[in-house]
Parts: sequence; structure tokens; C-alpha cells
Amino acid sequence: MMIQFRNIVLAASCFILLAGGATQAQNGKRKSKAQQTAATQAPVQAQPTEQELQISESLFLDGVKYFMLEDFDRALQLFQKAYTITPNNAAINYKLAETYFALKNYKMATPFAQTAIVKEPKNEYYYLLLAKLHTDQKQYTEAAQTYNELMRNVPNSEQYLFQLADLYLSQSKYADALKTYERIEKEFGPMEQLSVNRQQIYLRQKNIPKALEEGEKLLANSPTDVRYFLAQAELYSASQQTDKAITTLQKALQLEPGNPYAHLMLSDLHRQKGNKSQSEKEVKQAFASPELDIDTKVRILVDLIRQLPNTEIEGMALTLADLTIESHPEEAKAFAVAGDLQTIVGKKEQARNNYLEAVKLDDSHFKIWQQIVLLDADLNEASALVEHSGKALELFPNQAIFWFYNGTGHLIEKNYDKAVKSLEYGKRLSVAEPELVAQFNMQLGDGYNSLKEYKKSDEAYEAVLAHDANNEHVLNNYSYFLSLRNENLPRAKEMAARLIQKYPNNPTYLDTYAWVLYKAGDFKGALKLLEQAVALSDDATIVEHYGDVLFKLGKQEEALTQWQRAKLKGEASAFIDKKIKDRKLYE
Repeated sequence: MMIQFRNIVLAASCFILLAGGATQAQNGKRKSKAQQTAATQAPVQAQPTEQELQISESLFLDGVKYFMLEDFDRALQLFQKAYTITPNNAAINYKLAETYFALKNYKMATPFAQTAIVKEPKNEYYYLLLAKLHTDQKQYTEAAQTYNELMRNVPNSEQYLFQLADLYLSQSKYADALKTYERIEKEFGPMEQLSVNRQQIYLRQKNIPKALEEGEKLLANSPTDVRYFLAQAELYSASQQTDKAITTLQKALQLEPGNPYAHLMLSDLHRQKGNKSQSEKEVKQAFASPELDIDTKVRILVDLIRQLPNTEIEGMALTLADLTIESHPEEAKAFAVAGDLQTIVGKKEQARNNYLEAVKLDDSHFKIWQQIVLLDADLNEASALVEHSGKALELFPNQAIFWFYNGTGHLIEKNYDKAVKSLEYGKRLSVAEPELVAQFNMQLGDGYNSLKEYKKSDEAYEAVLAHDANNEHVLNNYSYFLSLRNENLPRAKEMAARLIQKYPNNPTYLDTYAWVLYKAGDFKGALKLLEQAVALSDDATIVEHYGDVLFKLGKQEEALTQWQRAKLKGEASAFIDKKIKDRKLYE
């Protein structure tokens, strides 16, 4: 707003001159393009009377007041009225242009700005407004001409060379921009920013030798500025001048020994030269520094993650992740990226713990919570699964996946009522996702069976099989639970047989099929399957079942031996002690 206030003062003082005086002094000079364009804009009329001048001045000042209040429509009306009385007044033409500009009517503003310049060609603000109008209308050539006219007509205005150079640069007129920089340097002397700008132009032109030349000038003029050493080293690296890049970076480190960006670049350069140990040393120094920003570290770690699994980089990647956490202990993303890396390389517990640290700092990321509960499940930590899925649900109550894991955790913990409540709620949220609904039904089948709500259990299992007829979990559990209940044994036998056909060497599935046959009275068939199962596994349930079948076939001593084996495993049925003590079968 400071320029605007100055404009108002200038405009008000110029108004008093009206149409005479300085404007006539230009008649003998060559007219600029703006002057030529505007020469016919103002209507020819008689010299205003003193009274008309007073009225015009009053209207103008009122317009200025409304302009300052940003009531541009009212200001425009007043300036237009003043213009009808004194159309040749530079200040009125300027304020009309400025008001139209404020109203974003650039086309209407332009001729008034041009007329203002014609009437008062030494007022720099008039040129600046016209240049802005041309620029906003994408009339860049005209804008550049206006700046040149400004500097030609207004003394001591060479500072606008900078705007002219920027204008050329915005149009990618690099040759004109470079010439303008020469004019600036001639006028004001060498400037650091001019070398920077020239270097940027040469880079855009892919003129690396010239860019390097400017870089050397910067280094000579600013021998203690580490930024220029880093930039020059990067240019040397891009032009395959690796040794020069390394030398330049070493100079940078003499000025600033701990600069992480120099160490990072050196790491890359030494890697290119095949010096792996030095490359690793440099990158460790870079990552140990808090001055290397967290986003750069995360980006590098993500690049390493994309290359995994790879035993050659795994150890270094894990070290860099640890260094990132050490140098940025308050950054959630440091822990999160470490968790991502550790998950991929199989360090699941460390990964889960780092994810937990991440959500302590920022609990808003759904994907991190998802990783936490997935790892809880992988680690078979049911209580942690319940706890963490519960916390996730406080933040994301409409995310079905957390209801699934919460229900699953409760199911493992044998909190069956809580399990089915969570699972039923999540299932309702998943109605549009058949695959997820099937997962919920699979767990609900187990949960309702444990609650002895067999009808609901069977319905849930059947719903899964209607969606996926070969679902292993359901074929196994459903057939086994039916056998335990002595219900629908033909259906149980058909499902168990289908599993064995597909997985003939799975001891759990062999045991399930054997138990269905056992319940159906086919003890010899059951024995054959259990002999295969115990050869593959010493699971307590399988061994106990083997003993039960032996007992049914009259082999009591052999049965007792198997029951004793099962008890040693500590996971046998509640009847195992009584079976051993009484040497008798209990079911």
C-alpha cells in the first residue's frame, strides 16, 4: 500500500498542473509507442474554466478517498466525472487506469495508463502500472518495451533493469535476460545474484560448461559460502567429472566439517567409483546429523526399501534407519520408515515397537495402525492385538479391518461374547466387500461355535463356503465341530475328504478327517489316517486321538502309551488324566 499512497500524492500534485506546463515540453521530442498509442485517446476540448477546474479537483479528491476505502466502483464514477471536465489531466488518467486495474478490467485500464504517460512522461509509477497491465494480459513484449521507455525517459531509474530481466526470464528469452544482466553489471557492478541467475539460465539451456564457469566465479567471489561448493560439486557430478566433484566437496567440508549434504554427495560419488566402504562411512555421517532433514532421510530409506530383499544393502539400511531415529527422536515418520524396513526384513517385533513409537507422536495415520495390528497377529500376541485394535477403533471407528482384528484377538483370548460383537459390527460395515464379509463369517463361525450357538455358527460357515467352496479354515473347523457334535456327519466327511485330497500331508487335516471317521464308527479308517498324522506331527490333540482310536480297536496298552505322550505335551483334553488313571476312554 505504500506505493499506492505515494501514487495518490503524486497524482494529486500533478492534478493541479492540469493539462499544461510539462506536457508541452515533450512536443519537440520523439514520441514513444505509449505516447503514439494514447495521442488520440483524450478528446479535444476548450480549456476548462477556473470553476470547472475546482469541480474536477473536488471530484478527483473524493474519488481518491473512495479508492483508499477500496470502494472502487464509487471511485470509478467520480474519476469518470472528473475526466469529462479535464480529460488531459495525467493524474486523472492514471487513477482511472489504477481503478480499472483494481477492478481487474485490464483492457479498459490500458489506454488510460498510456495517456497518463503521454501527459507526464517522467512519472515512473505511470510506466510501472502500464507494465503491470501488459504483463497481466500476457503482452510481454509490450511490457518489456514499457520498462525500456521508463528507463529511457525517467532519470535514475536503472533499478528497473531487474524487473526487465525477470520479465525476459519468465518468457524464456534467455539471450535478452543475459544481455540485461550485462547492463545491470555495467550499471551496478558485479553481483553475486547475477552469477546465480546466469548459472540458472545456462543450466536451463543445458550449457554445463558455461554453468560451471559461473560456478567458479561464485566460488572465487564467495570462498566461504558452502552452498556454492555444494552446487558446483553437483554440477561436476552431473557432467561425470567425479574427481573434481569430490575435491570440491572436500573443500566444502574444510569450511563446514559436519555438513551432511556434502557427506551425502560424497557417499554417492564414492559408490559410483566402487569404493563401498567409504561410501557407507560418508552416508552414516550424513544420517547421524540432525541437520540432514528428515524428509531427505526418509526418501533415501524408501529407495532402499524398494530394493529389498537384498542381503548386500539390508544391514546398511537397518543402520541408517536406527540413525534416523537417533537424530530425529520427535519425528513420527522416522519410526514409521524404520518399521517399514524392519517388517520387510522380518524383524517383526522391532517393527511393531517402532510403529507404536510413531503413533505416540502422531496417531492420525491409518496405515501405521493397520501395520501394528497385522504384526500383533503375526506375532501371535492376542492381548496386544486386542489392546492396539481397540486404540485404533477409538480413532477409526468406521474401519472394518480394526473390528476384524479386535474380534479375532478376543476370540483367541476366549472372550467369545466380545469377539462376536466386534465381528458382527465389522461385518455390517463390510457389506459392500464380499471378501471381507467372508473373513468375518469365518471368525464368527468359530466364535458362535464356542458360545454353543450352533445354528449361527453353521450359517456363518455355510455363508463362507457359498462364497469360497474351498476355504481351508472353514472346511477343517466346520467338519471337526460337526463331528464333535455328532451332527451331519456325511457333510463333515465330504468337507474333510476334500481337504485331504488337496493337502494329503497336512497332519491337522488328517486328524480332522480321522475324527470324523471315528465319530462315524470307522475306526480302522481313522487309525490309518492318524498313523500318517502322528508320523508328521507330535501335536498333543493328534496323539491323544491316536490313543482313543487304538483303545476302540482293543489296543489298550498302546492307547495308554499315546495318552501319556499326549499329557507330556501339556495341550491334551480335560479327560487325559482320567483316561490314564482309569485306563479307560472318556469322551
